[in-house]
This record gives sequence, C-alpha cells and structure tokens, in this order.
Amino acid sequence: MNILLTNDDGIRARGLRALYAALREAGHHVHVVAPMRQQSGVGHSLTVFEPVRTVELEEPDFCGTGVYGTPTDCVKLALGSLLPCKPDMVISGINAGANVGPDILYSGTVAAATEAAHEDLPGIAVSHASPVPPDDLLPQARHLIRLAERLDWSQLQKRRIINVNYPACPLEEAKGLRVCPQTSAVWVNSHTRREDPRGAPYWWLEGEIPPHTIEHGSDKDLLNRGHITVTPLRFEFTDREGMDVLGSMPLA
Repeated sequence: MNILLTNDDGIRARGLRALYAALREAGHHVHVVAPMRQQSGVGHSLTVFEPVRTVELEEPDFCGTGVYGTPTDCVKLALGSLLPCKPDMVISGINAGANVGPDILYSGTVAAATEAAHEDLPGIAVSHASPVPPDDLLPQARHLIRLAERLDWSQLQKRRIINVNYPACPLEEAKGLRVCPQTSAVWVNSHTRREDPRGAPYWWLEGEIPPHTIEHGSDKDLLNRGHITVTPLRFEFTDREGMDVLGSMPLA
C-alpha cells in the first residue's frame, strides 16, 4: 500500500520513526509529511494567516517532509500538493500519550486521521498510553500494521477513522485487543501558577479524569487495565434528538 504517515509529536518523534521502519519492513511505500515542531493538543487547527513552509529531511534510514504547521496542515498539503497521487491510507502516530475519551477533541494525532476521512481516505490514529514511551516502539508499530492490513474498510461507513491505543506496558504483556466506545468522562482541569525570574506570572495546565467517572468497558477503562483499545470514530456532529426538540420550539 501507499501510506501517508504523519503525527503531532513532530517528524523526529520515536513513534513516527518506528512506524516508518515497520511500514518499510512490511513492504509498504511510505510518504512522511509531519510537523517540524511539537504540535500536541492543537486539535484540527489550520495555519491561515502565514505561509506554510517545508523542509526535506534525508537521513541514512529515513526521509520525509517536515512542515512548519499543524498535523491538519500536513495532511492537507500532502494530499493537495506534495504527493503524486492519493495514498491508500493515512496513519497518524504513534503518539506519546493516550488519545481516549475527551483527549480525542484536542488531539492533533486524531485530527490528522480525521482530515484523511474528510477526503474519503482510510485514516488510523495510533497512540501509546505513556507520555514518555519506551525507546523501542517497533513491536507496537508492527502490530498496528498487521491490524491495518486486516481492516476491511468497505464494511465501514465513509468518513470514519479507527482510533487505536496501546497500554503503557510491553506489547507481550498487553491483555489483548478490545473494540470499545470512548468514555464520556471529562478532564477536571487546574492551572498551576508560577513566576518567571522577572516576577511575571505564567501558568501550567494540569488535571485528571476522575477514576469514578470512567465507564466500565470504555476506552479509558480498558486501556488503564492493560488492553489494546480500538474505537471507530465519526465526526458528523449533528444532534438528531436536539433537532426534534428545537423543531418543536417557537423559534421563528
């Protein structure tokens, strides 16, 4: 297959490099178009008020295009201008840190796969639960490729993506793969106030998802218990029940 590979951690991230090596090892043709800088948490944002610049990276065992922009910029630019033809699939990851439940809304990793879906292309977002993944992610990368090769996209509706998360343990210790829904639990956020050397304040975002709010059998729950989680996602946001309710109101 022809694969477009991207991420939000940056083109030098170990997760992307592991996927690149495993895809090449499996005989796939890989085009890397990924951010030059860390882009975690940028969601589906675009660069619209300044030019998007690129740089070519040529290394002994790697080549790709670095983009001074967001993950969505990378996919749009790749599909619209950089690639000679549409790829068969877009893979985004392997992200450092899980993308489950509310993380999906903020994730640049998921956004890149979603952009592929908007172009009617299969898209997979893949993450590792540890924010500091192990040096060797090849086992997870190889597993992901086998999973991607087994997926029959013709049985899924259009404009869907597959969100895959690996637990924070060696692959051989994972408790198996589970198809599951995302949790509806949300982050309880806080900001830590600090001061720079000149006395000016700044803030660090912190927070947690309270364990008691995580539904049993959801992605967050299963990932915490050591499972590989697979969740199909769609991004058509219309609230059909809400339409009926609003339609019954005298709004005009």
